[in-house]
Amino acid sequence: MIDDSGSRPLDGIKVLELGQLLAGPFTGTLLGYFGADVIKVEPPKTGDPIRQWRILKDDTSLWWRSLARNKKCVTLDLKSQEGREIVKQLVDQSDVLIENFRPGTMEKWGLGPDEIKKTNPNLIYTRISGYGQTGPNSHKPGYASVTEAYSGFRYVNGFPGDAPVRPNLSMGDSLAGLHAAMGILLALLERQKSKYKSGEKPGGQVVDIALYESIFNLMEGVVPEYDGAQVIREPSGTTLTGIVPTNTYSCKDKKFVVIGGNGDSIFKRLMKVAGYTDMANDTRMATNVGRVEHEQEIDAALAQWTSTLTSQEVLDKLEEAKVPGGPIYNVADMFNDPHYKARGLFESVDVEGEPLTIPAILPKLNRTPGRTEWAGPAIGSHNKSVYMDELRLSEEEYNSLIKRGVI
Repeated sequence: MIDDSGSRPLDGIKVLELGQLLAGPFTGTLLGYFGADVIKVEPPKTGDPIRQWRILKDDTSLWWRSLARNKKCVTLDLKSQEGREIVKQLVDQSDVLIENFRPGTMEKWGLGPDEIKKTNPNLIYTRISGYGQTGPNSHKPGYASVTEAYSGFRYVNGFPGDAPVRPNLSMGDSLAGLHAAMGILLALLERQKSKYKSGEKPGGQVVDIALYESIFNLMEGVVPEYDGAQVIREPSGTTLTGIVPTNTYSCKDKKFVVIGGNGDSIFKRLMKVAGYTDMANDTRMATNVGRVEHEQEIDAALAQWTSTLTSQEVLDKLEEAKVPGGPIYNVADMFNDPHYKARGLFESVDVEGEPLTIPAILPKLNRTPGRTEWAGPAIGSHNKSVYMDELRLSEEEYNSLIKRGVI
């Protein structure tokens, strides 16, 4: 049973989120969900561009309500000297800084890690960029679309002979956010362990995340297969190279199912339930090596079988035979699925008096789980509480910053 009312793993950790769009902000979302006190800095008036991306309601992106959950949103002009001085004050109160500007930008503003560690040597300084902070490409802009291609992922994603396919998601940004969050947690753990072991004041470090490297990290055996066997992994459509059978099959009701029958014993059960006992007992197909050689024959047989049944009939037979299989869901299917609901993958937040469903953030922890406390707020919602309550600015100083456009 999950207790969602108590403490969370990152309670007491203060995070300053600079930058915009997706990779850096998603990192802040992950940390904030599990208890970190996240202050998000946005440009005055315009805010983070994602506020206006994709589907809008009441002039604000619905995506924003999820991505900016649990964050204290403040505005600050980082291009002004006064704005940068205020950022330094916020940094000095923080455990973690997240920035995803082009390399060199923070140094140009006098906010690079060498400068910051003079006053806060314990800071975990997290940098997210397209190509990393070093190397000949470090200066290049790197959106997810470009870095997904550069990482090698796009090359293997698609059908042979066709243009590489992009998933309709910004995978590079989200994967970079996941890697950044992991890097931050590792650095925080090391900082605590160093303090525990030595009794001395712990030190911070720089976490350097590149979008293309976050995707490269998922490329499985592509590198050793090329070096050891001079094999370049090619796109394979709906199949998975070297693992058979695992494919997508069309059913009588024009829906698709995915079948993963690549285990030796699973393959036997699959072919028997599909009515191909001869293939189930064929010694040529008893192992994956043999099944790869006969991939077209196996896939043709399974495609013929599924074409005679509805998708639900296929799935029912697969479940009875203990063969992994499943439907291809869109978001409406997710909403209507009892397992999604039972696992708590949807959360409801209040947006100006109306409920909005947003996704829960994973992983699940049973004793100290994360939770959503509020939806992504309006621009500058926390200006007063952060600048007056946390930085102790007077009302006169606060009003002066507003008049001069600093906040």
